[in-house]
Amino acid sequence: MRGGPFGFGGPRGGPFGPGFARGPRARRGDVRAAALSLLAEGPRNGYQIIQEISERTDGVWRPSPGSVYPALQQLEDEGLIRPETGEGGRKAFGLTGEGRAYTEAHAGELQAAWDAVTGSVDDTEVELRSVFHEVAMAAMQVGRAGSAAQLAQAARVLTDTRRALYRILAADEEPGGNPG
Repeated sequence: MRGGPFGFGGPRGGPFGPGFARGPRARRGDVRAAALSLLAEGPRNGYQIIQEISERTDGVWRPSPGSVYPALQQLEDEGLIRPETGEGGRKAFGLTGEGRAYTEAHAGELQAAWDAVTGSVDDTEVELRSVFHEVAMAAMQVGRAGSAAQLAQAARVLTDTRRALYRILAADEEPGGNPG
């Protein structure tokens, strides 16, 4: 089976595809702005920028290396950041004097990039993502350590859960948003 006994961890995004696991798609300028705002706080490498964006958005926005590293290269080409030696001798980036002046002059634009992504997802969706992650971790643990009987039981629970979720979507909603 692909990705383990329950099919978790497919090649694109996560167990339910790229949309659910990765969150809303940010524009190229949003990645650039987020990187600049983080670098205004101190030097970071590309991996640290990716991790910090994910952490600050409760996992709603997880930019890929394919979006972060080109943005960093662009910022370097523009003279706003420069490479420097970071923790453990790794390449990190820090703002140049021009970059610091830019971040101060464009603070509102830089904040708007964060707001655009985090404002596109409400707290209920963030909570659902968190619960989903917890369930996925538990299912993977059962898949790794469970007996054949436990695996079969877990598969039944997940099958029932999948059906229940589809029933939620299939239910007509009454005015006011209450399923009924």
